[in-house]
Amino acid sequence: MPTGSLFPDIDIPNVDLWTFLFERKDRPYPDNKVIYLDSDTNRSYTYAQVRATALDFGKGLKANWSWKRGDVLALFAPNCIDTPPIMWGAHWAGGILSPANPGYTAAELAFQLKDAGAKALVTQLPFLETAREACKAVGIDEDRIILMGDEKDESNRFKHFSSFKNFSGTSRFRKAKIDPKKDLAFLVYSSGTTGHPKGVMLTHTNIVSNVLMNAIAGDHNLSWKGQKDDQGDKVLAFLPFFHIYGLTILCHSPLYRGWQLVVMKKFDLALFCSNIQKYAITFAYAVPPVILMLGKSPVVANYDLSSLRMVNSGAAPLTRELVEAVWKRLKIPIKQGYGLSETSPTTHTQRWEDWQTTIGSVGLLLPNQTAMYMDAEDKEVPAGQTGELWIKGPNVFLGYLNNPEGTANALTSDGYFKTGDVGHQDEKGNFYITDRVKELIKYKGFQVPPAELEGILTGHDDVDDVAVIGVYDESQATEVPRAYIVPKKGVEAGKAKEKEIVEWLGTKVASHKRLRGGIRFVDVVPKSASGKILRRLLKEEALKEEKDGAKAKL
Repeated sequence: MPTGSLFPDIDIPNVDLWTFLFERKDRPYPDNKVIYLDSDTNRSYTYAQVRATALDFGKGLKANWSWKRGDVLALFAPNCIDTPPIMWGAHWAGGILSPANPGYTAAELAFQLKDAGAKALVTQLPFLETAREACKAVGIDEDRIILMGDEKDESNRFKHFSSFKNFSGTSRFRKAKIDPKKDLAFLVYSSGTTGHPKGVMLTHTNIVSNVLMNAIAGDHNLSWKGQKDDQGDKVLAFLPFFHIYGLTILCHSPLYRGWQLVVMKKFDLALFCSNIQKYAITFAYAVPPVILMLGKSPVVANYDLSSLRMVNSGAAPLTRELVEAVWKRLKIPIKQGYGLSETSPTTHTQRWEDWQTTIGSVGLLLPNQTAMYMDAEDKEVPAGQTGELWIKGPNVFLGYLNNPEGTANALTSDGYFKTGDVGHQDEKGNFYITDRVKELIKYKGFQVPPAELEGILTGHDDVDDVAVIGVYDESQATEVPRAYIVPKKGVEAGKAKEKEIVEWLGTKVASHKRLRGGIRFVDVVPKSASGKILRRLLKEEALKEEKDGAKAKL
């Protein structure tokens, strides 16, 4: 029998995100509460300012571009406090937001723009040239590119979103009518083992339900009042807003709950620590490589991090060693959660009070969901036995855009999502994730599809055949991509050639897809009779190499 949540089910209102966030009757905090604060400039948005700016932008979309229900607005930028009003303005106008990794090349961005059917793009000045190239490739006119952030285009060729308003003086524009369970709020892109990223279709109900599920069980200890200055909890945001983890947990939850979100453009350890000290940050969402730094880096000793009440880690498995190292050094509790793009994202979390007693677990199933661990024959296994995790709930996505085959493989006829992650459940209802069925490599929470890298590498003149796997790098507490390459006949395989190919690939992919695990030159790539790469054998070879290397150091 499927396992239900130990938390009581909650009511999920059948409303769109705008109604949920801006027309609620139970908001516990005032209009002038500062919700989003830029850590570099101290520029900020109160609740009232977010709402007004989003409304202006939404009306601007309708007035300037005749925005229609279902139109897709792409976002290509690092973290910025302008992101929330832009996305909710798009929702007000009936649009769908599709955020893209600002590390993408023009070709990678163009694929997402074309697949999503984007009608326009919002970016920042430093990313404008890549944005222009991608838009040109897919036929999006330059007048459909607008800017966000503090830098503006001095030539005035590209408008800033803040000046993109309804200047017609009419009040004829009304909020779009939305079917929360069917209409999409977001198209986020999750890499698949077949190479190209897949558009994950998330509805308004998916996100509304996940915000409420987290408010009840995940971040329920956080408050808009209290703490030392009675200003409530202050959460530090460096996780990317284009990723579902940051999109739901960092953009939506603070506005719903009334916390202050201190926004960083990207992660930097010294800045991370400095901001905790400067703003008296009380909570942070992180990933295991950051937990590793907190436990080991000498930089941390230069700062006072005592304001932190708790840190939540997600996006990749967290080891007991990392949790205990941080507790021993800093006395900061670390809890863990679990989720996926397809589940909006959070499905499980450790309760605050359980962080020490259930280290290694991803915690309890959040409300309104059921879950099963299944064997290779799609039969449920009993508690304690290992299987693939399947999940059902209001947070589970509709399917993959333009990909019926992928959707059919991921979703059962009765609504269960096959996560591709392997683990088990203990007798107390705690869930554990121990491995992955899928072949995706997870580098610091980012998904790297081996087939995509293999496809690019086979285009190199000196590569005859190639296989890519993920190998664990203990120094970074993350998997890194490594290529096993059969060189063309006559090519000298050595350090110089490895460096050349690594750098060559680095010019063609986003930063997180680079071959940080290096290259191993081999005589043959192991394959099955049907031609499928036997990655398991390569992983065994990598483990043997690691063990032999460790022995050699002794």
